[in-house]
Amino acid sequence: MKKIVFLFTLVAFCFSCNKDLVEKPDNLIDKKVMGNILYDMALLEALKYQNSEVLYQKGINPKTYIFEKYKVDSLQFAKSNAFYAADYREYKKMFDELNDRLKKEKDIVDLAIKKELKKGVAIKKAKLKKTQDSIKKAKEFKLKKVKDSIAKLKAKANLRIAKEK
Repeated sequence: MKKIVFLFTLVAFCFSCNKDLVEKPDNLIDKKVMGNILYDMALLEALKYQNSEVLYQKGINPKTYIFEKYKVDSLQFAKSNAFYAADYREYKKMFDELNDRLKKEKDIVDLAIKKELKKGVAIKKAKLKKTQDSIKKAKEFKLKKVKDSIAKLKAKANLRIAKEK
């Protein structure tokens, strides 16, 4: 009898573990769309803490904007988020993918910033060289003008001396 009770308890325990902790909502947000929502929320939240002035000037509330963009409401999002969070392995995968996506975007932005900095340095070097060339030409022109003036003065002096003789 003890074996039967133990077996029945074990079977009941196994079946109870398979039940979903959170029931699947009727209007569940697709997993891929949910990933996109979480990605956009992460970007807007980062922007909110880095430069909230931009959001304020544009009158953007990050969560309201996301809900309008994906045509979901806050309750639908909360229920879908709770459903996905109930399976922590899948939820962790979603966040790992989100993290990878953010890292890739960060690398792209960092590369673009480096290119812009190199471009800016090259432009500054070109402007500096152009300025240095202009200064050099101006000095050469001034020196040539002075030499021409000295040569003219010598020629006039020689002409006077020749006239006086």
